Amino acid sequence: MNVQEQIEKYISSQPEPKCSDMRELHHIILEVMPACKLWFLDGKNSENKTVSNPNIGYGLHTIKYTDGKTREFYQIGMSANKTGISIYILGIGDKTYLPQTYGNELGKASVTGYCIRFNHLKDINISILEAAIRYGVEVTSEN
Repeated sequence: MNVQEQIEKYISSQPEPKCSDMRELHHIILEVMPACKLWFLDGKNSENKTVSNPNIGYGLHTIKYTDGKTREFYQIGMSANKTGISIYILGIGDKTYLPQTYGNELGKASVTGYCIRFNHLKDINISILEAAIRYGVEVTSEN
């Protein structure tokens, strides 16, 4: 099964309205990043134990560690959680930026240094979420 098929299977496996919300978000992210690399992580480690929720990744960002090693990972991520959806905006150095810039305008969402979590797409301002995603892509594309 290729990555696009894994993503479709994962989104389709979610209950409504989460399935429809994730499908819409998937299209929004692809509009922001039309030629991006797609990722699908099933949430299992090398021993096949579940260590996280499965997630969809978009884009490519090289993480540089202090020891000089690097690792490729996605820029934007999306995952279903027990009560809703999480959008991950990775690679932003200032962990106060997302909550201070977008937190008050997003609507019913929890915003941390890299994660925007909400229950339903109808509860948030989609254009503000899209602006946060665009910012994350712009910042991590410079590195």
